[in-house]
Amino acid sequence: MTIGHRWGLFNEHFFMSVTMSFGAFIAGSTSEGGGAVAFPVMTIFAGISPPVARDFSMMIQSVGMSAAALTITTNSIIVEWRAIRFAMMGGCLGMFLGLEWLSPLLPPPVVKLFFVSLWLAFACVLVLRLKMPLQDAIQEKISNFSKLDILRLMCVGFIGGVITSLSGSGLDIVTFLLLVLFYNINEKVATPTSVVLMAGISIIGFAWRASPFTAPIATESWNYWWVCVPIVVVFAPLGATFIQKRSRHFIVMLLFISILVQFIGAQILVPESKELAGFSILTFASTLLFLWLLNRNLFKKYRSHSVQKSLLQE
Repeated sequence: MTIGHRWGLFNEHFFMSVTMSFGAFIAGSTSEGGGAVAFPVMTIFAGISPPVARDFSMMIQSVGMSAAALTITTNSIIVEWRAIRFAMMGGCLGMFLGLEWLSPLLPPPVVKLFFVSLWLAFACVLVLRLKMPLQDAIQEKISNFSKLDILRLMCVGFIGGVITSLSGSGLDIVTFLLLVLFYNINEKVATPTSVVLMAGISIIGFAWRASPFTAPIATESWNYWWVCVPIVVVFAPLGATFIQKRSRHFIVMLLFISILVQFIGAQILVPESKELAGFSILTFASTLLFLWLLNRNLFKKYRSHSVQKSLLQE
C-alpha cells in the first residue's frame, strides 16, 4: 500500500472495507464465499457492474478464504478432501467456459436476479432440513466412495463453476448442498470443506483473469481489492474459528438471514419488468426442484421416520 501510494484509496472506497469485514467473517464461518456478500452489495446497492464485482469477488476470496483455509488445515478441522479434489476439477472447467462464453452474453439485471433467486432457494432447503430428525444418520465423510461419487462431484462442481463465472462465488455452496442434502454430511464438516474448495478455485480464477490470455481486470476491481486485503486476512480466519463452537442450527440460520436480506434488497432496488420477474420466479422454482431431486432420499427417510414415530405413539 505504501510503495504504490494507495492509502488514499480508502477515502473513496472505504465502504468496501466495511462490507468485507462482514463478508470475510461470513466467508470463513459459512459455506458462502465473501463474494456472496460482496457481489449483491456491489451490484444491487452500489450499482457496480457484475463483471467488476465478479472479478473483485474472486480476487478477494483468493486472499481471505485462503487465510481461512490455512486456519482450517493448521487446526486439523475435519474436511472431506475427496469432495474438494473432484468438485474442483469440474468447477474449473465450468468456470473457464462461463468466463469466456456465458458471462459476456447475460445483461446485468439478469445476473443480479439469478444470483439472489438461486441463493434463496438454497437457503429455504437448508432451513427445511433442520426440521428433519436425522441427527443420528449424519456422517463425517462420504461412505462407500465410488466412481459414481466422482462423477457426481465433478458434475455438481461444473454447475458451481459456471455460477462462479457469473458472480465470483457458487462452487462452494453448490458443493456444500450436495454434501449436506445428498450425502447427509454434517454441516460442521461441509462448511470448512466448502471454504477450502472456494479458496482454491478463487486463486485459479484470479490467476486466469490476471493472465494475458483474457481481457484485463478493470482498474476499479483492483482498487476495491487493495482496500479489502488488510481486512479479509483477519476476519476470515476469525470466522473459521468462531463457527466451530456453534450449532448446526446457528450455521443454517446465519446463512438464511444473510441471503434473505440480499433477496429483499434486490427486489427493491433492481428495476424489474415482467420478464425479469418471471425469470426470478423460474430460477427459484427450478432450483428448488433440483434440490428436491437431490434430497429425495433424505425426504424418504424423514417420512419413514415420521411414520414409525406415529406408529410407536399409537
